Amino acid sequence: MDLLKNRRTVRAYENLPIDEKMMLEIIEEATRTSTTGNMQLYSVIISTSDEDKKALAPLHFNQQCVTQAAALLTVCADYNRFTKWCEYRNAQPGYDNFLSFITAAIDALLFAQSLSLAAEERGLGICYLGTVTYNAQAFIDYFNLPRLVVPVAAITVGYPATEPPQPDRLPTEAVVHQEKYHDYSREQIDALYRMKEDLAENKRFVSENNKETLAQVFTDVRYKKNDNELFSNRYLDAIRKQGFMPTKNNEE
Repeated sequence: MDLLKNRRTVRAYENLPIDEKMMLEIIEEATRTSTTGNMQLYSVIISTSDEDKKALAPLHFNQQCVTQAAALLTVCADYNRFTKWCEYRNAQPGYDNFLSFITAAIDALLFAQSLSLAAEERGLGICYLGTVTYNAQAFIDYFNLPRLVVPVAAITVGYPATEPPQPDRLPTEAVVHQEKYHDYSREQIDALYRMKEDLAENKRFVSENNKETLAQVFTDVRYKKNDNELFSNRYLDAIRKQGFMPTKNNEE
């Protein structure tokens, strides 16, 4: 539990490799995580060569941690393996739909979290990257992902070069609802976000971006509506091309 309470996001790494046996042990432990129907609808691609990491860096918007980390792990929602098992056993799979993608994505993210904790338990640092959802088709092409396989997350793993500060978090009462969901009043929102808004680092973000509030940094700079819509359409196209959503021709 101390591991969870004290965890940090690590973006700077020592130039040290991770023992291959250790990496496989981490992954083996992560496979013990919960999974829908015991189907294990995920796969992980391990990239450790400088050549691969440099090639993948632009797809991750050239984040320095991608090339600096000992390993870059790309976690995929994967119904391909299970579908082939069904077909080879005279069973008729029906997993070419959006619900099946969501099911596999949940499995993959549960696995990714367990993998992260197993790595951190060994003194390694990790950084979660959501950029695979922005450029999914490029990752699909690079990794030659077959039908019913879609990338959902990436994780950099390596030995921390420094001990970064913990990122801020909302107070626990912000996320807890008893019995039913209770919507937030203006006063509650003010109270729950006050500490985040008062942090010197966040105030600096507001000033550097010439904004009035921290919320505007998120809506106008980091996660803009136009970008969200663009990457949403790209991701949906990639999911559709990978066979998880019926095309109009199939519907007709």
